[in-house]
Amino acid sequence: MSKERLWSFKFSTASLVLIPAAVGINYIGKLFAGVLKLPLWLDAIGTALASMLAGPIIGAISGAINNIIYGLTMDPISFIYALTSIGIGLAIGIMAYRGWIESFSKSIVVGLITGLVAAVISTPINISFWGGQTGNVWGDALYASLIANSAPVWVASFLDELVVDLPDKVATVLISFIIYKGLPKNIINLYRGGNKEIDSFEA
Repeated sequence: MSKERLWSFKFSTASLVLIPAAVGINYIGKLFAGVLKLPLWLDAIGTALASMLAGPIIGAISGAINNIIYGLTMDPISFIYALTSIGIGLAIGIMAYRGWIESFSKSIVVGLITGLVAAVISTPINISFWGGQTGNVWGDALYASLIANSAPVWVASFLDELVVDLPDKVATVLISFIIYKGLPKNIINLYRGGNKEIDSFEA
């Protein structure tokens, strides 16, 4: 994928079809984590996969749409967390473009960086709407402990978010990486520009 195509708003048919598929995968991941009561969210697997395949713009759009749909159907606060999803899509898409999803070990680094990005964006949102907590039992237990020991709210809130986001985003990126590596080469080339015959739409 060329640098020009990386940031282009001229979308191929394949990329447009990928967006609802990514949103669906996000929902399945979130449902899976909820049913098993995992201390993770796993709600950005589709966003990560879309970013790996079609670049940061499609990844960011997929993540944002996921939050918009969830906000309309489940929790209105989800709208503001679209900012976090956009950051996730952009971070993974850029690192994928730079070759950071070519191995399992590199993908772990991508997950760690993505977790840090998500925590930085989400922390002020958490402070504004939830007093600094995340709603995750592990993270909020750390938050309560830090506050009890007179830590500043923003420090406690950031660490609350980070302790969940790091393992969650590493797991998310690794699951997406495994799916990505399992796809046929012609599918990957379809998104990476190996197929010049696909129709496109310009936003």
